[in-house]
Amino acid sequence: MLNEIYNKRILELASDIPHGERLAAPDASATAVSKLCGSKVTVDVKLDGEGRVVDYGADVKACALGQASSSIMARHVIGASAAELHEIGAAMRRMLKEGGEPPREIYGGKWKDLEVLEPVREYKARHASTLLVFDAVEEAVDAALAEKGSGTAPQTGTLTSTGPAA
Repeated sequence: MLNEIYNKRILELASDIPHGERLAAPDASATAVSKLCGSKVTVDVKLDGEGRVVDYGADVKACALGQASSSIMARHVIGASAAELHEIGAAMRRMLKEGGEPPREIYGGKWKDLEVLEPVREYKARHASTLLVFDAVEEAVDAALAEKGSGTAPQTGTLTSTGPAA
């Protein structure tokens, strides 16, 4: 039943998204958009010399599921490495699209809250909006790392998710 995915915890997370302001001078930004529902997440990242996130900002215009996943990301992204963020994104895609386990144990349980999104796997039309923040963060971190390596201006990008097959 659809009400199962819009439980109390999802709604609590959706209503409280930390780092909800865009950064004034990010190393990189990325936007992910769902064609299916129109949800949109824009993230800004600033990395240290070791490629760890030291500052983060986001503008989230998404459904409750996109807001909840963005809230969890915002709570744990500071201090995370690019490798960690890619691993978490991959774990979420496996959980939703392939029936994998939630990333409960990854990085000492730091990302355990993501298990609240496990019921979304049964609703393919909701996958894209739930994954937007992961797509945007991965793109922004990769762009920031590329920018730091090249010494060029901050990069921005836009991803478009087509929905269940994305």
